[in-house]
Amino acid sequence: MIQFIAKRVLYGVLVLAGVVTIVFLLFNVLPGDPARMLMGQRADEESLKIIQKDLGLDQPLSKQFVMYLNDLSPVSFHNTDPDHYLYLDKEKYDDYSELFTYGETGVAVFKTPYLRRSYTTKRKVSETMADYMLETAVLALASIIIAAFIGVLFGVFSALNKDTWLDRALLFFSVLGMSVPSFYSAIIISWFFGFVIGDFTGLNMTGSLFEYDDLGNGEMIRLDNLILPALTLGLRPVSAIMQLTRSSMLDVMSQDYIRTARAKGLRLWVVVIKHALKNALNPVVTAISGMFASLLAGALFVEWVFGWKGIGWVLFDALTKFDLPIVMGGVLLTATIFVVINILVDITYGLLDPRIRVK
Repeated sequence: MIQFIAKRVLYGVLVLAGVVTIVFLLFNVLPGDPARMLMGQRADEESLKIIQKDLGLDQPLSKQFVMYLNDLSPVSFHNTDPDHYLYLDKEKYDDYSELFTYGETGVAVFKTPYLRRSYTTKRKVSETMADYMLETAVLALASIIIAAFIGVLFGVFSALNKDTWLDRALLFFSVLGMSVPSFYSAIIISWFFGFVIGDFTGLNMTGSLFEYDDLGNGEMIRLDNLILPALTLGLRPVSAIMQLTRSSMLDVMSQDYIRTARAKGLRLWVVVIKHALKNALNPVVTAISGMFASLLAGALFVEWVFGWKGIGWVLFDALTKFDLPIVMGGVLLTATIFVVINILVDITYGLLDPRIRVK
């Protein structure tokens, strides 16, 4: 089991290393001068050079990559010489501890990963991500709960009514849900439920989890704003879960022990719930865990359309302003979340099913 866990963690680290490399190379070939974006168009050349040196932009690309890895790594290697490109900037790392020294000026430190600073707000990217992480987590959790409930329910109904009009209608719904892009469905759902029949539903076209009351009562939680974006984000998972549940239920319902239970005179709902469904849900649970990681990482368009101020909203806003540190930090954060969740799922199934450990 230890070897199995070590392999999964190693694979996850390799995936993250690949993501870091691609993100760095991609955003360093894009046009634009970060120093001028920080200082403004009227900045003098001397100030620009100081900012470029502070950001490491005066160094070759290979050294910039080493600096970037040093910033991201919990254990990083620096130099106490101010002229060295790996100089230990104490203002950059608020909380760090020295592990050991090497050579005359080298020092290794343990710290929290540093994701740089925003070009527009000058705040640390990690602080910005932390401010909006809760909204994205709540949205993803609500979406996967809705998707799991509706998807499993529709999948069971579809399997029990195989080749009937209900089965065909549900399959059509699932194909439609998988085919429609999230940004398009978000616009339609927001317009229809928030505007066309908004007086009936009482829902807003846009809104976030935390909003300020117009009467001056301060910030308040608006759970009603969660309904439409959660339904929209859950459309694709509903379709996938429904099809997977239907396929798994059809396979289980054809087993001998199900026919034996029916022959003994047990009611259909007892057979379905107590015998068939619990065995049919194993692959569904695996799919749901992976979908949750995807939802947590990929709610960009849905959050932007509904004005839901989560990580996706921040990333979209940063893209429009060409705020590269925010975009890079957001991509790395979502990739890390995705990898960590998948590692935890693999380990859980390795504990539950010893056969998986040998794969």
